[in-house]
Amino acid sequence: MVLEREEHMGDLKVFRVRGGRATKIPGASVAVERELQSLIEANMEAMLGIRFLASEYRTGRRHRGRVDSLGLDESGTPVVIEYKRSRDQNVINQALSYLVWLRDHHHEFERLVADRLGAEAAGAVDWSNPRVVCVAGEFTYHDTVAVEEIGRRIDLISYQVFDDVLTLRLIASVAGAGGPSSRAKAPSSSSGTGPEPVAVVSVPQHRLEGAPAKVKELFGAVDERLLLPEGAWMEPQQHYLTYRRLKKFASVRVLPRKEVVAVNLKLDPATVELEEGFTRDVTKIGCLGISGVEVSLRSRADLERAEELILRSIAAS
Repeated sequence: MVLEREEHMGDLKVFRVRGGRATKIPGASVAVERELQSLIEANMEAMLGIRFLASEYRTGRRHRGRVDSLGLDESGTPVVIEYKRSRDQNVINQALSYLVWLRDHHHEFERLVADRLGAEAAGAVDWSNPRVVCVAGEFTYHDTVAVEEIGRRIDLISYQVFDDVLTLRLIASVAGAGGPSSRAKAPSSSSGTGPEPVAVVSVPQHRLEGAPAKVKELFGAVDERLLLPEGAWMEPQQHYLTYRRLKKFASVRVLPRKEVVAVNLKLDPATVELEEGFTRDVTKIGCLGISGVEVSLRSRADLERAEELILRSIAAS
């Protein structure tokens, strides 16, 4: 990978340690924008939790352009991805213009999904809140404020390259007017010059209606724990809550009658010692949220027992 050195790449610092001596590795951007795009497209599901569909997709005469990348995320939501190797205010506007194209071309997009992923995936496309992902070397504070006002579902992700290490950092994530509000704890900037954290929105209280006080208290503890990792944020769905960084790592349902907070984690059940009444394999049954291992929490002690599993799921995100 050919690199071009850049200043003011953010507050992330990387050091090479040899013989007890630490040497800082300067951050860099790719020299050619297409190089960044090709790298992420080849590894999109691993990096972003998005299944790659198409590159440089033509939008026709009216919209006059090519979408850098088209994808389908873990929830079946259509995604427009745009890239800029450094800072560029036009990346957000350009991505939004392609979102307009996407909203006008449902059938064309679904045909693309059918061709790449099959008819079942095409039939499950969720058009309720299409998503935009902008990847760039840097975003400003004003960028993060602007996406909050736009009213569309947008993720801003910054990248840096340190020798053969690529870092991706969620700078801001907005749920958009098409769907429920989100609760996020975005990375803060220790330098005081980077973007501020995006706003925190409280958990919708109707999800806890009818739940005993102890279940509400337990849910509060679970919610706090899952938002603890840097860059973690919560997005309410119709029947459950999703917790993610770049990728989903947990989904949560409150079951008032059972007095249980059910947490689904993105884990291979074969790697977990399942305990009846506490953990179960939900990969082969219809489930809401993440299909992996479901953990049934009835107390704070259960939450502590689940800590190792939660950490493993977060690490994969």
